[in-house]
Amino acid sequence: MPADHPHPLRLLWLTLPETRPGRELGWLAAMPDAAVTAVGERPTGDPVPFVSRPYRRLTRRFVEAGALAWLRDLDSVEPEGGTAWVGALELCALVTGQVPGLAARLGARRFVVTWGNDPRNPLYRLPPYRQALDRSRSSDLVICTIEAALDHCLALGIPEERCRVVLPPVDTERFHPPSQPVEEPVALFVSPLAENKGIDRVLDAFELVRRQVPEARLVVAGRGPLAPLVEARAASSGGAVSYVGSLGGEEVAALLRTGAVFVTAPRPTPVWNEQFGLAYVEAMASGLPVVTTICGTNHEAVLPPSVRVPDDAGALAEGLVHFLGDPALRRRIAPELRRAVVERFERTQQLAALRAAFDSVG
Repeated sequence: MPADHPHPLRLLWLTLPETRPGRELGWLAAMPDAAVTAVGERPTGDPVPFVSRPYRRLTRRFVEAGALAWLRDLDSVEPEGGTAWVGALELCALVTGQVPGLAARLGARRFVVTWGNDPRNPLYRLPPYRQALDRSRSSDLVICTIEAALDHCLALGIPEERCRVVLPPVDTERFHPPSQPVEEPVALFVSPLAENKGIDRVLDAFELVRRQVPEARLVVAGRGPLAPLVEARAASSGGAVSYVGSLGGEEVAALLRTGAVFVTAPRPTPVWNEQFGLAYVEAMASGLPVVTTICGTNHEAVLPPSVRVPDDAGALAEGLVHFLGDPALRRRIAPELRRAVVERFERTQQLAALRAAFDSVG
């Protein structure tokens, strides 16, 4: 065991419904000398011991803001070897207050991982969420995955000394440029096919793009309620638009090495705006410039010379043409894009910073 980590860090993580693999739980488990056990209804696919407990859910809405759900039978959860920390995702996660109760029973500290960037979110005014927020204020550690999350926490009354900013770890070995630059004008959309991610705006913008770059193509990956719209546009596009469905992590990485530019068009909803966007930095690590709309705090991920534009099909098309029509520009900026991601988000350094955040508490 390294001298600066004389004991493994033992954590218990309560998963939210619909947890995606390879994100917060995966990062915690990949910290130096960490031992993480997860509790939830079904395994997430992350390489950790998993304790199965069913959820009871009153609604399937607002999962990422804080699931109105709770886990049954937590009284019997006893991680092998004990645990030093109990945590979950977001300030209002599992709003029934199970993290404090379980931590108290196990004699553990409490932590939260948050992407929150909007202290005016109307959910905070609803009684169950307001009560969950009150409990979060007494957490021992709040991991802020973006700079804006620190401002968010401070505005909500969480003491600054309990907060640590640790930016998301990006696997720059998985996400890397192709061996030869892509010369063809291929735009990639890899995101949920939902209105808040703007696939409808991207499709409209791409029709304008084709007027200036007739050979341009758009490849769409993802799933969601707007999949029928994508399928219909692909069927009528004469091959200009392709829909490849939902892809796994390695498939996404491979797809990014076939494109010339990455595009999305997020727009806010009453309870959500774009917080970061891991897909942006994965694309830039692969040498792709990003064109997206100005939304929330996605400026933290969309690093120059990538561009953010107003939520308008014409503005989006202009940004796409800027890159799609200039292969020499793309070749010149690809190393700059990758270098910016490696310097700020490289996985090993950020996992070490995550471990250091826990070590800094008492």
